[in-house]
Amino acid sequence: MSRRIVVTSALPYANGAIHIGHLVEYLQTDFWVRFQKMRGNECVYVCADDTHGTPIMVRARKEGITPEQLIARSHDEHAADFAAFGVGFDNYYSTNSPENKAFCEAIYAKMVETSALSSLQVPQMFCEHDKMFLPDRFIKGTCPKCGSTEEYGDSCSHCGSTYEPTDLKDAHCAICGGAPVMKDSEHIYFELEPHRDFLAKWLPEHTAEDVANKLMEWFGEPLRGWDISRDAPYFGFPIPGREGKYFYVWLDAPVGYMASLKNWCGKNGQTFEDWWQSDATEIYHFIGKDIVRFHCLFWPAVLKVGGFRGPTKVFVHGFLTVNGEKMSKSKGTFISARTYLDHLDPAYLRFYYACKLDGSTDDIDLNLDDFVLRVNSDLVGKITNLASRGIQMLRKNFEGAAGRMDAEGRAIWDDAVARADKIAELYETREFSQVLTSVREIAEEANKYFDRKAPWALVKTDRDAAREVLTSVVNVFRAMSIYLKPILPAYTDKVAAMLGEAPYAWADLDKPFEDRPVGAYEYLATRIDPKNVEAMVKASTI
Repeated sequence: MSRRIVVTSALPYANGAIHIGHLVEYLQTDFWVRFQKMRGNECVYVCADDTHGTPIMVRARKEGITPEQLIARSHDEHAADFAAFGVGFDNYYSTNSPENKAFCEAIYAKMVETSALSSLQVPQMFCEHDKMFLPDRFIKGTCPKCGSTEEYGDSCSHCGSTYEPTDLKDAHCAICGGAPVMKDSEHIYFELEPHRDFLAKWLPEHTAEDVANKLMEWFGEPLRGWDISRDAPYFGFPIPGREGKYFYVWLDAPVGYMASLKNWCGKNGQTFEDWWQSDATEIYHFIGKDIVRFHCLFWPAVLKVGGFRGPTKVFVHGFLTVNGEKMSKSKGTFISARTYLDHLDPAYLRFYYACKLDGSTDDIDLNLDDFVLRVNSDLVGKITNLASRGIQMLRKNFEGAAGRMDAEGRAIWDDAVARADKIAELYETREFSQVLTSVREIAEEANKYFDRKAPWALVKTDRDAAREVLTSVVNVFRAMSIYLKPILPAYTDKVAAMLGEAPYAWADLDKPFEDRPVGAYEYLATRIDPKNVEAMVKASTI
């Protein structure tokens, strides 16, 4: 019986370009979604641009355009980058949408109705010139700990200290440079403490053990409320009945998951209630570990009060480092998706990330030398080489007609197919690196068989035996391609087209490809020239 599944990735902010760090999340989510679809499950992958907040408003003002124009441009750029990397959203939407506004207002009404809110006068820095309260990132000054200048109002990039904006020396507005003043403003808080027992039970049931244990450290003291309001001027949704107050972006951003799903439902003759609200539906959030507190404390409590069901599981991943360090603009390792695409095939990054990703919250490292080596050695040298030699020799020597497998070749194919349940389990648990380890083992065995049988020589003495070897190699490669489809969908679709078959489903694994014509070989993957990587790094260096 097929499963009904809703999958989300965290929403990228509309004030910046997609980069290779972001892609860790979207690619691993895409691997998982594509696997579910190959298995025949009803799986809908929704996401959206996170479009509200002060940075959007300020940037639009600087560019002399409206916030709506800025987020429309950003949406187009993000969608194009994701599509180029093969991220197969079923719906990529925007938080600045009527569905999102309606959900936010409905949830807020429930918060008011259930007395889930409190208010507090909060002293904040205010810019008299720009007539606005300044978020931490719009205040700059001298770090109170180490004396580094031009540091943001919440943390120091030089010594790593965190502090309050009021602790900064020589504090000034990052927009106009003027000195801010302190003013009180009423802020609205969603109280978490009343949901302590609910959250203490919810966490271990819906997150990994290490994530739940880390979050339970917050339970040693009363859970602090979350500030859900911001003052005008602000680009976002007004809070009903509260003049000059807007929903903070962190409230309406996750509601964007539901809004995107509702929008998808409207386009596809479905109802939101049958998907999000049904106990028969599984809901999975893929997020980075930097936003765990929000998604595993605030968000489930908000959904509970609002009358909406929460996620089945929250899958948490680590950060990306490049060459063992944080991404750096000065070293050229802070690489945008678009710059990568200017120099390299996106399939190579999909393959490499899959080599490194598992179901843990550990960081992964993109070592650029290892990246070249893995692609050239494993994807091109071990996996693709089988197809290149096997299919081209069938075309050259047997007019593209595959025959039957020999006994030894069939045994290798049987072993490959017998791994299906284990590899499916690895996909399900997001152990993508182990999937590729298994595929690499199959490739190594097939290459040994190919070299041992030497069909290029055998064809001169025993044509039938040579065709059996080539047919066996094509069958083993076909099985590997099916296993790789969630990771390399365009690659595997080319394989299916070469073999005259429809796009593969998981159920196609155990069907032998025998006594069938083989089409003309189309190059699937070529070796990376290290000079292209060097050019990409140079283009990213500031």
